[in-house]
Amino acid sequence: MGLGIEVVIVDWPRVEATAPGDREDLLIDAAFGEVFDTDDPREHGWYWPTGPGEDWYGRYAFRHSMGSFKPHFLVGHRWDHLRGFIPPELRDPLDRFNDVLFWHALEDLTGEGAGLPERPCTWDAALLLWLPPDLVPVVAGWWQRVSPRLAELREPFDRHAAEPGTEVGDFERWTELLADWGRVVTEAQRRGWGVVGLRC
Repeated sequence: MGLGIEVVIVDWPRVEATAPGDREDLLIDAAFGEVFDTDDPREHGWYWPTGPGEDWYGRYAFRHSMGSFKPHFLVGHRWDHLRGFIPPELRDPLDRFNDVLFWHALEDLTGEGAGLPERPCTWDAALLLWLPPDLVPVVAGWWQRVSPRLAELREPFDRHAAEPGTEVGDFERWTELLADWGRVVTEAQRRGWGVVGLRC
């Protein structure tokens, strides 16, 4: 079985008010405590709990992934092939947006990371992503700069990154997954929450 990820936005003080040894269980319950009431594997979007005392998190299901990290990896892989053909004013914020959330190749390619303050995870939990709420507006700002211009990427994507018939191999699916990440950080910013991605 391959690597999986479940993405949850959380009220940061609520998690940090929990005893350090209990935080991982709290996050696991948020990500897996209830299942989506659907048999449609294409179903995606937000799950908001309705139980008492559960108004501190929301879980996002990405399109075309069913919890697998592989589609996110492939979005980054295709970006790696594409980015050299994108003008800097669009490439640079998308570099940083992708790198913080799932790509993690920017420093290897450019010698510079995404430019966010170094913030090692202090939670004892198996996480692929740990984005405190004070950093979310920066990442959401990168998305706000690039999202109106995604259509400009179609021609270079089709020329340099497309693999028709493969997973996330066409422009629509590639941009849909990017847009899903945009929804996650935009909603987290709106609420003043952070973002975590649990390894599963």
